[in-house]
Amino acid sequence: MTSPYIVSIVDLPRVEGAQREMNTQLPAPAECGIPLMGVPAGDPIDLDLVLQSVSEGVLVQGMVSAAARGQCARCLKDITLDLNESVAELVLYPESRKALLDEGDEEAEDMPVVVDDAIDMEPIVRDALVLSIPLVPLCRPDCEGLCPECGERWEDLPPDHKHEFLDPRFSALDALAAQLSQEAEAASDNAEERRA
Repeated sequence: MTSPYIVSIVDLPRVEGAQREMNTQLPAPAECGIPLMGVPAGDPIDLDLVLQSVSEGVLVQGMVSAAARGQCARCLKDITLDLNESVAELVLYPESRKALLDEGDEEAEDMPVVVDDAIDMEPIVRDALVLSIPLVPLCRPDCEGLCPECGERWEDLPPDHKHEFLDPRFSALDALAAQLSQEAEAASDNAEERRA
């Protein structure tokens, strides 16, 4: 099955400045995001682009829009983020790419290329959206996150919420104090038994 992201440019003349508009909606590809947030596979992505012939290839410009879903990095609350990203990507003709590589331009190796008079828009769209997603998505900038002791959201807890904090460095002393207390109690009981 052919990907809906493969766009034929047979009807785009190889005349510098020639243009073709592309206004469409496509299903989001798989893995369009980061671990905490992304555009779910199959969700709509709106493309409002212009394909323009230039000497080296086709310049893809315009806007890509979608809704990313995920979780707040601090409190794990479900959040949705509207993404509206501009795109400006040069897709090289095969001969232009070869010429650049022959000149020693190593970056040309990673640039998109026209294949069989078609452009694969998927990596262009995915890169635009993924790079716009914050690495640390938050439900709001001042999110307080979770209580480290009970794991509840701070915003759901009363203002006086706290946990008794026992310093682990004193746990050995606490155990020794409990042992001494038990020994003193036992000695006291023995003394009373002897007196009786």
